Amino acid sequence: MDDHKAKGQELAKKAENKLHACCPLFGSNFEDAALLFHKSATSFKLAKSWDKAGSLFVKSSKCHMKLGNKHDAANAYIGAAHCYQKTSLAGAICYLNKAVTIFEEMGRHILAAKYSKEIGNLYELKPDVENARLHYERAAELFEIGDAATSVIQCKLKVAEYFAQLQQYQKAIKIYEDIARQSLNSNMLKYGVRGHLLNSGLCHVVKGDFVAISNSLERYQDLAASIYEGDVEKFTRVVKEFNGTTPLDSWKSTLLLRVKNALNEKVMEEDDLT
Repeated sequence: MDDHKAKGQELAKKAENKLHACCPLFGSNFEDAALLFHKSATSFKLAKSWDKAGSLFVKSSKCHMKLGNKHDAANAYIGAAHCYQKTSLAGAICYLNKAVTIFEEMGRHILAAKYSKEIGNLYELKPDVENARLHYERAAELFEIGDAATSVIQCKLKVAEYFAQLQQYQKAIKIYEDIARQSLNSNMLKYGVRGHLLNSGLCHVVKGDFVAISNSLERYQDLAASIYEGDVEKFTRVVKEFNGTTPLDSWKSTLLLRVKNALNEKVMEEDDLT
């Protein structure tokens, strides 16, 4: 590990010397410096010196930008982001954003979308659901420009999940129902229609819209009935039975827990009145 650090320091020093020797009329020294900074960053990565490696990738990116090599600059920012991810989510997000901006300027919309999704995932780890949602929305828009229909749907489904977590259920419902309608016309996607309607129905359940949930999907009728009756035990049993046949995602479990808590509060209020 010490050998990697020593090699990294030597390469970084050579890169700095190249920069100091740079003449405004010639770009070859920037080119050499960019390569040396990249090699130095790689050595520090092998030594697991993540912050140092990240800072050297950033220097490499700046050299590429001086040369107008935008693609190489964006890739160097991504290298920096992946290093900073080990120590600082904020640092990782910062440099991924820079890469996304460059890819957008270049018209490389699929790559921009890919890394916008990655930013969304990092915000989810913080956790910062609102910013995660915004970056998945951005990714969906970019994938749409790039005609990547399947990726658009995947991102929009994630956006709907975030809306549900943020208790903006009507927005989530609209996305699920829109995707369900679109999927009916596709032989590849039509098998997912039932799942999208299940998710839409679950959001109706949490909203307390029992008529809508019964209309949305027959499978949720017992669940809706248990809520309407205010029967906590029945609700718990129905959820357990449903989970036995179709394991629930964590966010779905969270939504159902909200419903159960609301039912318990309602029961307690009614007990207080009697």
